[in-house]
Amino acid sequence: MGSELSTLGGLGAGFASALTPTNLLYGLFGVVLGTATGVLPGMGPAVAISLLLPLTFGLDPIAAFIMFGGIYYGAMYGGATTAILVNTPGSSASVVSTFDGHPLARSGRGGTALATAAMSSFFGGTFATFMLMMLAPLLVDFALKFGPADYFSLMLMALTMVAAIAGRSAIKAAFATCLGLSISSIGIDLQTGASRLTFGIEPLYNGIEIVVGGIGLFAIGEALWVAAGGRKPPVVNRPLGSGVWLRAKEFRRLSFSWFRGTVIGFFTGVLPGSGGTLATFMAYGVEKRFAREPDRFGKGALEGVAAPESANNAAAGGSMVPLLALGIPGSATTAVILAAFQLYGLQPGPLLFTHNADLVWALIASLYVANVLLVVLNLPLVGVWARLLRVPPGLLYGAVVVFSALGAFSLKGSLTDVIIVWVLGVLAFVLRRFGIPVAPVLLSLVLGPLLEQEFRRALTVSGGDLGIFVTRPISATLLAIALMSLTGSFLIGRRNRTGRRLVSVD
Repeated sequence: MGSELSTLGGLGAGFASALTPTNLLYGLFGVVLGTATGVLPGMGPAVAISLLLPLTFGLDPIAAFIMFGGIYYGAMYGGATTAILVNTPGSSASVVSTFDGHPLARSGRGGTALATAAMSSFFGGTFATFMLMMLAPLLVDFALKFGPADYFSLMLMALTMVAAIAGRSAIKAAFATCLGLSISSIGIDLQTGASRLTFGIEPLYNGIEIVVGGIGLFAIGEALWVAAGGRKPPVVNRPLGSGVWLRAKEFRRLSFSWFRGTVIGFFTGVLPGSGGTLATFMAYGVEKRFAREPDRFGKGALEGVAAPESANNAAAGGSMVPLLALGIPGSATTAVILAAFQLYGLQPGPLLFTHNADLVWALIASLYVANVLLVVLNLPLVGVWARLLRVPPGLLYGAVVVFSALGAFSLKGSLTDVIIVWVLGVLAFVLRRFGIPVAPVLLSLVLGPLLEQEFRRALTVSGGDLGIFVTRPISATLLAIALMSLTGSFLIGRRNRTGRRLVSVD
């Protein structure tokens, strides 16, 4: 009872701080700025907070972190906006939203897709903030039970999910996954110091940045594909002002997708290093497995937007658990927030709840406020965002190319990153030309370094014994799920190919 009272008392004090006119204005400013920057390719929440960090010098810490909370959630929704409307995700975590969000936009339901994304963001973010508030100590204890072998099996299970996402193209998805793993290995091996796949090119020694990979494979790749006539630009079949709200029947149907997405996203986000990208792919794969009509996925299923978007925002809240409780950033964005804490002379960890309880509870309250502001601001603007589809295709995709180059250059001020973006864009174009999915390449690029690192750590712990991956209960369970998912995907693909051959013979 005492802990419940202290939680409620702390949350009440946090809302008292977050809802003051000045701090509420900072939160509003953060949501607007986060949404605006999230729309630009490569300018995700981590980049947005990094750019804004110098502007907060001299601000009260509570005001600064309330604004960061608004930027965090706003940038993620902004990344989904261009993912849905022009098939160009603002960040790697928004990639999955292109699978069904963009087909919905092309069929004239861009407003509905954006409304679904907004409501998904609200449910995912609110659930994650509630769980952060109530169960942080227990979840941290659970995350600490994960050893290197368990993390490796989790990453491997995520990679097998791409076969489920690819459906009939499981073999091509496997090829794309291997290609992504190869790209992720470019650079200097941190353990041996050997250069891998750099061909003596010095700028490649640092490897391929995840954001650069996302911009090249999706933003530039999409622009080249449209320019070459591989796909017609979005065509609106009905007025954008209609159908931008969810009907009651759709709301009831999507409630299950929101629930599954938020649970997967939050528990994935709690694991340090997992991030929203892994959560969205897993949520999409699970949603497709549960669907009564899985063939609708990839053609414009609202569930294909609801599940990954709720997972993305839930993972954002989940990644705050190891940051606040252990001082371990769970994602790139929380790594930037950790730097912000240190700039204010604060060190996240167990003592933060004791010595700076007012700041912690104000931050948690601001996450609730940011979620409400996100819906209040963006739902009425759904029609405005959807009007991006009326911009002439040449101008629209020309702007995508320009902002993609700017986004890549802004990361480190390096022209090499801009060149890499274009090389990956051409690669994405070639892959599409031969019907090979691009999404598994990016997922492998994200998970490849983590997969290798945890594999090596597991073998170091076990003295080179591979049995550690099947003797640990968590690892064995995850490997079994991965094997079942992979086997099921290939069997379904084989059955579909056999059915097509029988139809052609008849």
